[in-house]
Amino acid sequence: MGHDKLRKFAENETFPCLLQPSAAELLADGYFALRDHEVKGRWGGRFEHPGAPLVLELGCGKGEYTIALAGRVPDKNYVGVDIKGARLWKGAKYATEHALGNVGFLRTRIEFITAFFAPGEVSEIWLTFSDPQVRSENSRLTSPIFLDRYSKFLVPGGMIHLKTDSQFLYQYTLAVCRVNGLPVLACSENLYSEAERFDPCLTGVQTFYESMFREQGYPIKYLCFKLSGAGPFVSPSDFDPDYWRSVEGHRTLFGRDTAETRRQKLKADN
Repeated sequence: MGHDKLRKFAENETFPCLLQPSAAELLADGYFALRDHEVKGRWGGRFEHPGAPLVLELGCGKGEYTIALAGRVPDKNYVGVDIKGARLWKGAKYATEHALGNVGFLRTRIEFITAFFAPGEVSEIWLTFSDPQVRSENSRLTSPIFLDRYSKFLVPGGMIHLKTDSQFLYQYTLAVCRVNGLPVLACSENLYSEAERFDPCLTGVQTFYESMFREQGYPIKYLCFKLSGAGPFVSPSDFDPDYWRSVEGHRTLFGRDTAETRRQKLKADN
């Protein structure tokens, strides 16, 4: 591990806005019997205005979107969730140095999320440029298994926002909404070409990956839907993953092919 990561991990311990629970304690009774963390149902006490609505960004990376949303909508509290401590360091450091009273961060795996939030404690969820997980449905953050988790702490009819460059994930999520009767409040296959239809916050705030994929020419997609009902939620039988994988086409991250692009090239060569 590099010295810079070690420095960031050490500094993370000093940030009051960053919660880093022990995975061993959560899993003491097994993966399917997670122990609740003491913060569950008590998130309000970590913010300047305890009674404000609580909004999550899952897979927040460096926290730039969490912080930007909190600045634009100060009457809500925001928690960015990610497993990567070196990424969270940037957002947690900024929130601490600027004394942001409506921002918090949680370092944990998203599949453990139900151990941290009580029924009705969260009003909205943001999924910003999540990995589309084209080979593993249960790993997609809009899959039935994750919707079941969200339903355990999201207010009835709470909103889920998806911003993505992935046509695969966008179409999959639309199919999940259709088959489960989840109301779609807004959607766009090219958000920036229809910006006048939407809240300026949607285009005025960009994540690192969003800027990168826009530079590569990928249209940014947006979907907002209500999570109505408590489930169980089901997978869409009319979604063709092979077709939508082929639609994704060539993609690069940091100047290199993604793993999925390499798989597609190998398949085409054979």
